[in-house]
Amino acid sequence: MAQFRLRIDGRTFRDTRNREVTLRGINVAADAKFPTSPDLPSNKSDHFYEGDDVSFVGRPFSVDEAHLHFSRLKTWGYTLIRYVFTWEALEHDGPGKYDEAWIQHTIQVLRLAKDYGLYVFMDPHQDVWSRFTGGSGAPMWTVYACGLNPRAFPATEAAWVHNTYPKPAEYPKMIWATNYTRLACQVIFTMFFAGKDFVPKAIIDGKNIQDYLQDHFVSACGHLALRIQEAGDLENDVVIGWENMNEPNRGLVGYQDISAIPSEQKLQKGPSPTAWQAILLGSGRACEMDTWDFGGLGPYRSGTTLVDPKGEMAWLPADYDDSRYGWTRDPGWKLGQCIWAQHGIWNPSSDELLRKDYFARDPDSGRKIDYEYFTNKWFMSYYRRHKNAITSVFPDAIMFCQPPVLEIPPTLKGTEDDDPNMVFSPHYYDGVTLMMKKWNRYWNVDVFGLLRGRYLSPAFAIKVGETAIRNCFRDQLSAIQREGLDYMGNHPCVFTEIGIPYDMDDKYAYKTGDFSSQISAMDANHFALEGSGVNGYTLWVYTAENNHEWGDLWNGEDLSIVSIDDKLLPSSPSAHGRDQKSASSSTTSSDDRSSPAFSESRSSSHNSLVFPRNIKQTLSTTSISPLQRSSTPAEISSNPGYRAAEAYVRPSPIATVGNVVSYGFDLRNCTFTLVLECKDAATEEVSTEVFLPAYHFPRDDIVVEVSSGKWNISVDDADGSMVQVMKWQHDEGKQSLTVKGVKRRQGASVGREEEAPGYLQQCWQGGCVIM
Repeated sequence: MAQFRLRIDGRTFRDTRNREVTLRGINVAADAKFPTSPDLPSNKSDHFYEGDDVSFVGRPFSVDEAHLHFSRLKTWGYTLIRYVFTWEALEHDGPGKYDEAWIQHTIQVLRLAKDYGLYVFMDPHQDVWSRFTGGSGAPMWTVYACGLNPRAFPATEAAWVHNTYPKPAEYPKMIWATNYTRLACQVIFTMFFAGKDFVPKAIIDGKNIQDYLQDHFVSACGHLALRIQEAGDLENDVVIGWENMNEPNRGLVGYQDISAIPSEQKLQKGPSPTAWQAILLGSGRACEMDTWDFGGLGPYRSGTTLVDPKGEMAWLPADYDDSRYGWTRDPGWKLGQCIWAQHGIWNPSSDELLRKDYFARDPDSGRKIDYEYFTNKWFMSYYRRHKNAITSVFPDAIMFCQPPVLEIPPTLKGTEDDDPNMVFSPHYYDGVTLMMKKWNRYWNVDVFGLLRGRYLSPAFAIKVGETAIRNCFRDQLSAIQREGLDYMGNHPCVFTEIGIPYDMDDKYAYKTGDFSSQISAMDANHFALEGSGVNGYTLWVYTAENNHEWGDLWNGEDLSIVSIDDKLLPSSPSAHGRDQKSASSSTTSSDDRSSPAFSESRSSSHNSLVFPRNIKQTLSTTSISPLQRSSTPAEISSNPGYRAAEAYVRPSPIATVGNVVSYGFDLRNCTFTLVLECKDAATEEVSTEVFLPAYHFPRDDIVVEVSSGKWNISVDDADGSMVQVMKWQHDEGKQSLTVKGVKRRQGASVGREEEAPGYLQQCWQGGCVIM
């Protein structure tokens, strides 16, 4: 059997040398959610409904540009890629019609990721189902298969779609996520996960809509897996795993009363219909409903509004031609009528609600359904199908299991589903900052604690002061991880999404170059990740085409760590193989430079340098310039900054001999600490490796304290990028490492000149100051 680069040992990742691996990753990329041809970010409407005739070739970036992007990420210390792709990219032309050109492009990009020594797991991404329901993911034909007419969504508010919003620049921030509780998503997710139980009349090609949709989705993912396997040089060596689906949702399953907003529905914004009002709107009826906005303590009712579709229906008309996609709809499924009326939930003649509790109980057992019940029955049924499709091609694939967001995980511990090759992959965002687009350093809320009922009153969940806020984030991540261990069993935990909005405070940073709020927020999130003891993360997100005007080019989100309107932290200086050896050190440290316990790196030569003017040649790439020019208005693009890179380019253990007890980076004091518990000693052949970014730790200006052994720092280009790594040989037992770098003022504007002297030059000249 082949020896894989990465394997799971209980709740730990290990490499081929049996070292613990800490995964530091990034999502690539947000613009994979929409096609390249036509190029359709969510603020554009041209050709939007021509959803069959599209191409995603070139996502997440072109093959030529991939060198630059992967080199950047590797230089910044990332080792793991969550590779974002959509079902639409794979099967947009119709059921069973796969885009082989996109598949081959994907294989080429994955091969380049392999060249840079990156781990990759595949993410079949969706947000509120599809671009045509206000998000991303499924192809347009799936909406038609469910009997819905996407052209009628604006009038019926069955979905709020940025592409069709009259004034795209005024699309309400974060309202896209409320589509989960509007008609289109409520119908489609109910059909996808539980159609056989709640929509038995929805038969297409002789299958219930649940099986029809799941069969096609799972088969599409399996087809991509097969093509990757057939490529011959990617399986396990670079593609180490697969995720099941991004942020699955229950639809209406478990709603106890569709005439009321469920108490567990925490997100409301804009016109906020009950499920019953959404059904009426979808059938052309006018409804008056509450409107909501989002404040510091969550949603609050802001008024009422009348929504009038003027008779337009969200359902396909009776004369719709199903032959367009070649399927046959059962005669018992009548187009031109609400599917819920056909199942006796309401009477369209009198507009009377007949069965408000239709989704409240399992039709098979009669048991009351809550979200936990949904997860264990319907989500897990889907998860098994997806897992079987992948492992039939990749028997040893690591399966990243992502249950519904912030819900109780499935009960798998000690069952047949307690797969030793499974990873718990939750998501976490600081909801207050994400929704308000403001970093409040004075107070925040323990959202996870509120969801789990740990407070008698929401007031007790408020955390005051930046230290309390940072600790609260850490404690929430720790609690999520513990919950995974309790319910799913002894598995690694990797947060596959976590991140911050960059367009805070009405884009103040873009107008001034002051990214101090973003630095504080990003550092708080990383402090939480490091302190929680999780096995890794993939930050959301890297978007190569991000700009200050439209952000990530999708629904007004702006979470990318890079932007064409900002500057990048320069790559690490090239040492061309030179290793800086430390002095041997004892089990105690000292500030006395004559003491054998004092260790400090020294540079012996400055002869071979890498500067911004020759870095493109060093990287041997013909790709895009590190700073592209955009059409962004000067008001929000004339003061570029490092985009909080000071906070996300940070030190981290890569592979450790022994188990990680704790590690963390104190950004303010530029100090990294690592504590290990080791059964064996680390040797020169098998050493503990730590990523030390040159921005914070220029080799001429750091102090290293170790409990035992010796260390050396080198700048490596073995994987095609310049990565500064410390290799530490230490004794067995409990071991500690402290590295102190250069403290500096964070967040200043850095100017627009591409050829101006940069940090790279200043570091080698001994300055080590911000530009």
